[in-house]
Amino acid sequence: MVRIPAGTFVMGSADPQAFTDDGEGPVRAIELSAYRVDETAVTNRAFATFVKDTGYVTDAERFGWSYVFYGLVSDRTAVRDGRVPGAPWWLAVSGADWRAPDGPGSSIGDRPQHPVVHVSWHDAAAYAEWAGKRLPTEAEWERAARGGLEQARYPWGDELTPRGADRCNIWHGEFPRRPAGPVGTVPVKSFRPNGFGLYNTSGNVWEWCADFFSPDWHATDRPETRRDPTGPAGGEQRAMRGGSYLCHVSYCNRYRVAARTGNTPDSTTGHTGFRCAANVEESA
Repeated sequence: MVRIPAGTFVMGSADPQAFTDDGEGPVRAIELSAYRVDETAVTNRAFATFVKDTGYVTDAERFGWSYVFYGLVSDRTAVRDGRVPGAPWWLAVSGADWRAPDGPGSSIGDRPQHPVVHVSWHDAAAYAEWAGKRLPTEAEWERAARGGLEQARYPWGDELTPRGADRCNIWHGEFPRRPAGPVGTVPVKSFRPNGFGLYNTSGNVWEWCADFFSPDWHATDRPETRRDPTGPAGGEQRAMRGGSYLCHVSYCNRYRVAARTGNTPDSTTGHTGFRCAANVEESA
């Protein structure tokens, strides 16, 4: 894990590309105590160790299905009825889960260092507890993801592809029908780490955070929103950060470091994972 020292950082964004309805703003100073955060998203190999040790059954396994991007689904795969409103590229696939991320017939055998996917918020929290950790708050996630840069659009700066080099795993081409390259997760240490040594805080997979999601809870300047904020006391969704391999400027431009969204805590998809955090003493 990487130690993030106590301090103040500027959270949120007034970027012209920001989604105001998501509550990316206001731009505000946040004080945080010291903490630690995983340098990568939790891998398939690490999650397999957790399952072997505990016998844990994920939500997707209990439900018997999960959402898979249509471009990764075999023609022979059984697809359940129903599509996601406004996102027809998601298919509800019977038998899709963390062990079979693209549905029956797929496996993680050649993906031990890819991020685990098809994990719900409940699954992520269970893993974190087993590991003696917890999920990061949104504020902790954003400070760590920024890598020490002040108000930059991405963890490495303001230019998406500096000197023409890709710095994250997002969609290239015309979304969702014409990809200009491979589609799916990549190993968790792909691309350069940010200034704090964290990998892939933009793209690859969405990452669950501890907070309930709200577009406006943080908008009022109150002590609980500015000093070690933990989000609202309740809600229907949990926060997610970082974007995924399906994000594209034309649709889901949420691989920017201030971007955020939420989903119900039992939701599972092929582009959602997590990383863990932990408390530390400032003198540690």
